[in-house]
Amino acid sequence: MAAEAGMLELPFVRDDQLTRCMRLRFQSLQQKNMRPQDGEKLLRSNEHVYRVDFIRQHNLRFLHWDIQMERPGKVTVTGTSQHWTPDLTHLMNRQLLEPVGIFWKKPGAKDVECNEADAQEFGERIAELARIRKVMYFLLAFTDGLEPAQLKGSIVFKA
Repeated sequence: MAAEAGMLELPFVRDDQLTRCMRLRFQSLQQKNMRPQDGEKLLRSNEHVYRVDFIRQHNLRFLHWDIQMERPGKVTVTGTSQHWTPDLTHLMNRQLLEPVGIFWKKPGAKDVECNEADAQEFGERIAELARIRKVMYFLLAFTDGLEPAQLKGSIVFKA
């Protein structure tokens, strides 16, 4: 779809290493019988870290989301303002961006649906953040039977 002139399609790339690191943080706290820091966001079992690499950062205008699901289910896409470093600074709830993008596919449906207003606002916010970022991280929460392998997603901009 984004092969048209002036379009830039940036895919969500699953970051298995960062997801694993965040899961280890949760396990470590459990093993030591410790609590997370105040406001710390711990990864739930249905959440995975994804990233979008901005190969171009300036003059991007959000056009639309391209979310494809192989089966019915729901995915919630939450952007983060986090810049992860090798020491894996903990993700804090205050670093989660709003609004979130919620996408779902009903049983028997061909198309993926979403709350258009929130998805539009979220996409525009990402275009703004792209000006100061080469990479942006997202938490994707899979529910209603949807698994990461059953999702392909990207953000399409006018460049």
